Parts: sequence; C-alpha cells; structure tokens
Amino acid sequence: MLSWALTFLVVALIAAVLGFGGIAGTAIEIAKIIFFVAIILFLISAVMGFMRRGRAP
Repeated sequence: MLSWALTFLVVALIAAVLGFGGIAGTAIEIAKIIFFVAIILFLISAVMGFMRRGRAP
C-alpha cells in the first residue's frame, strides 16, 4: 500500500514539474490518503498482534 502512495507522489512531482497543477494536487491528495490509511492499518495490525500474543496457547 505504501508503494501506491509513493507512486502517486512521483506522479505528482512529475506533473508539477511539467506544469500540470490540477493533476499534481489531486495526486498529492490521493498519496496522502493512501499513506494515512496504510499507517492506520499498520497500527490496527500491531495492536491485534500484541493482543493475540498475550493469550495463553
């Protein structure tokens, strides 16, 4: 998922250099959303992993 965020960031940078402001802005917003979703999913996964590890087998 982070690779998608990085891809949109690169697209935004290339679009900004070429002068496509609208596309660059949209790509940056998509990259931000995907990045934060990835962080939230990571935190949920980490918390669930710690909770599962605490149980007796």
